[in-house]
Amino acid sequence: MSCRTAAGALLFSVGVIALMGIVTAETLYPGYSTAENAISDLGATLPPDSIVVEPSATIFNTTMIASGILVVAAAWCVHRAFRDRIVTFFLALFGAGVLGVGIFPGYWGDVHGIFALLAFSAGGLAAVAAYRVEPPPLRYFSVILGAVSLSDLALYFIMGLSASPFGVFGLGGLERWIAYPILLWVTGFGGWLMGGEGKRIAERS
Repeated sequence: MSCRTAAGALLFSVGVIALMGIVTAETLYPGYSTAENAISDLGATLPPDSIVVEPSATIFNTTMIASGILVVAAAWCVHRAFRDRIVTFFLALFGAGVLGVGIFPGYWGDVHGIFALLAFSAGGLAAVAAYRVEPPPLRYFSVILGAVSLSDLALYFIMGLSASPFGVFGLGGLERWIAYPILLWVTGFGGWLMGGEGKRIAERS
């Protein structure tokens, strides 16, 4: 298996594992609202008086740790395949952020917040930076998804929840408009990396 194929398999796995892990944790969390609750509430709510609901917390935190490790491994493989330091850098930072979200759940307070911000910002930047190695039309979708994620994040910090155009979705909905475009890009990027290898094999045979 080439580095490119391995990177694709790892990133595609992240998209599936992260999405299904979040959905599973949501369904097992009584009274959880995708509009009112932050995604990270699945692992633990913020202090003071943090709330941990099992088995949702274990599922979510394990999902984030596994996803973070896979993204970091994929970043190494992407670097081996393309030798593009910018893409590698932001992809590795994204993986580190996701890993930190799982290791330091919400009750860690500011530490958790720093890793969540790292995951959101680096993930959006990685999607935009991937333009450098992706072909059209994937590179255009990649930039759009990254821009949506980063715009949502920036507007939230600049304008606040109530004034942001994404605020109509509530805090949980706003976070999902940051996180899910990144997951969609990760899945699509991974699929292209695997498919590209398959195309070369078919051309040789």
